Formats: sequence, structure tokens, C-alpha cells
Amino acid sequence: MKNIVRDCRVSSVLNKDVKMYGKKYLFDDSEETCWSSDQGSPQWVEVVFKEDFTMSSVTIQFQGGFVGRNCRLDIQKSDCDEVSVPFYPEDINTHQKFLIEPTSAKKVKVVFEDSTDFFGRIVIYSLQFS
Repeated sequence: MKNIVRDCRVSSVLNKDVKMYGKKYLFDDSEETCWSSDQGSPQWVEVVFKEDFTMSSVTIQFQGGFVGRNCRLDIQKSDCDEVSVPFYPEDINTHQKFLIEPTSAKKVKVVFEDSTDFFGRIVIYSLQFS
């Protein structure tokens, strides 16, 4: 997964502690590490692909209790058009896969309008695009 990503940005990191909760942990394939946002809504993760990437799904593993609600994928397509696709995760720890119409993407912003956490925090152990 990491080899298709050119750049990644996140809305925030818990207590600005990038060594413990930074964006690099979204793609490290370890169940021991995670990205954790600070409090507040909305939170987001923006990924720029190295080259045009045909995307047909996103798979996310949240920490239960810190799951995004009212989520969407804002996809910048290869032809510079943009499309927004809503998705609705469950408040569980397991990998959740969300299928979309196959789309050629330059970048995607995963937006979490709200969270199951009272303070609006999001915790993600794994983020994958296919």
C-alpha cells in the first residue's frame, strides 16, 4: 500500500505526538500502531497517489469507540473532476471495506464529519485503498 502513496496529510495528531500517533502509522501494517486525531470535528486524512490510481474500495480498521460517523471520500479524479462518496462505518474494531464505483484518482480525502467518541477523536490502525 505504501508504495502507491506519494504524500499523506492529516487534520490533527493527538497532543501533536507524531512519534506515537503520527500519520505514518496508517500504512505500516502493524496492529500495534495507529494514527490518532486530536479532539474536534471534522477530522480527515488526505492521500496523494504517486500516479493515477483506479480506486474501487477503501478498507479502514478503527479502534472501537473512536470511529468516524457521517464519512465521505472526496476523490479528485484524473480528469480534475471531483466526486464525493458517502460511507457509514460501524463502531467496531475489525477491518471494514467500503466499495465504490471504480474511479481513476489523483488524490482522496477521507472526511470524518463526526465521531463515536464524545470529543470527536478518530483512531485508525489501517487504511488501504484498492
